[in-house]
Amino acid sequence: MATSSKSMRSLSCWKQILRQTRAVRQQQFRTLNTTPISISRFPGPPPPGLSRPRASQQDVSNRQPKKMKVYPPPPSARAVCKDPIAAVTESQLGKLDPTRARTRLFTRSNLDAAKVGDILLVRTKNGDDFAGVCLNIRRSGIDTAILLRNNLTRVGVEMWYKIYSPNVEGIEVVQRREKRARRARLYYMRKPKHDVGSVENIVRQYQRQRAMLRSADVKSRDANSTKKKNNKRGSNK
Repeated sequence: MATSSKSMRSLSCWKQILRQTRAVRQQQFRTLNTTPISISRFPGPPPPGLSRPRASQQDVSNRQPKKMKVYPPPPSARAVCKDPIAAVTESQLGKLDPTRARTRLFTRSNLDAAKVGDILLVRTKNGDDFAGVCLNIRRSGIDTAILLRNNLTRVGVEMWYKIYSPNVEGIEVVQRREKRARRARLYYMRKPKHDVGSVENIVRQYQRQRAMLRSADVKSRDANSTKKKNNKRGSNK
């Protein structure tokens, strides 16, 4: 028990000594801070235990603010391109339809444009041509498409074709409707009462007439070329 009492006394003594040293250090630190020291003597950071005195209002007013580099804002997309969808549509139409023949064929302002109820013939690069009555024309820019209906082996068949598709080689108007349709979509023609049926005979007749016109044009061209040759020969003689 004697040893424990001695150790307790020694700890209490050390606590008292530490408290006294802390008080002395705080007093010294306060006295050092109160003494005025010029900053010119310390060009670098102040020594430990010392703090720089606060600058007066006159010194603060004499200081010039540091100029910051200001970058201009980036150009807005609206200023560069006001209507990006229209610009993309025009660029795509220039690639897919450079002559704008298909665009004129389905524009509403064109009097000779294809309309619902007309019989259209779509020629594809694969060779699978399809003809039928136009039931609907969906005008939506590059995605403009037409719906054709025909009867194959007494079964009604409908096909959607995008007019600007690279697979579509050409679109021809085989026969126009006699009267203007009063509806934008002729879905009532799916019923047996209003179904036109197969249009193969009309398409064949159209192709024959076209072949005859082509042959007549070829004959007239040949006749004109022979006349020109004979005239040249006569002039040379």
